[in-house]
Amino acid sequence: MTILIKTPNEIQKIRVAGHLAAEVLEIIEQHIKPGVTTNELDHICHAHITHEQQAISACLGYHGFPKSVCISVNEVVCHGIPSDKTVLKDGDIVNIDVTVIKDGFHGDTSKMFIVGQPTILGERLCRITQESLYLAISIVKPGIYLNTIGKEIQKFIEDKNFSVVREYCGHGIGSSFHEEPQVLHYDANNSSVILQAGMAFTIEPMVNAGDHHIHVMEDGWTVKSKDCSLSAQYEHTIVVTNNGCEVMTLRKDDTIPKIITQEMYA
Repeated sequence: MTILIKTPNEIQKIRVAGHLAAEVLEIIEQHIKPGVTTNELDHICHAHITHEQQAISACLGYHGFPKSVCISVNEVVCHGIPSDKTVLKDGDIVNIDVTVIKDGFHGDTSKMFIVGQPTILGERLCRITQESLYLAISIVKPGIYLNTIGKEIQKFIEDKNFSVVREYCGHGIGSSFHEEPQVLHYDANNSSVILQAGMAFTIEPMVNAGDHHIHVMEDGWTVKSKDCSLSAQYEHTIVVTNNGCEVMTLRKDDTIPKIITQEMYA
């Protein structure tokens, strides 16, 4: 396993790409309402990335993916393909996953949106999932085992009687969309990787209201919870600093600092 340590210049490029990815999630929010199709949302995101940002959508054409963003509704865990057939309705929970390429570097992020009036379960699932991401980010610093991230996420989620999807994970990121290391969101207890300053990766827990098992649909992309329970995901791109981490995809609605500093011990 080769984990690339990013240079200050590369980190700055990830910072720029991350800011643009976050911006897409900020501008799309006003368009998420009952009656809108996920394909309409994809068109808006694509136009903003290509025309306003003069950037590239990493998803479009990636291994054949046909759209510019992934949009996953309710029981769809991830990789939902925007469609004219998927019409948002009151109470839906919606994940939009955006990856922007700018000057050859990637910024990758996603968040949940609630359409109209939330259900009690939908609101709680989204809130707990975001809290698990914030918890994971808050412990990142040089010297800890990478597996600590997954261990803390799993404990937090299962204490809330939800479950963590096992089959998909966070990943290193930079000039490539997916790099080493893999960032698991559960306690696999098999990682000897120790975090170092300059590592760049995503943390993106996928949390089901029911069982953690999933099913991939016939299109080869759309992933649903096997028991059709609601699923939520939040994702940020982060870079490990000398004494904590920096969140490269921070949005205005986030409630964590962009730069997190921790006390370091010898």
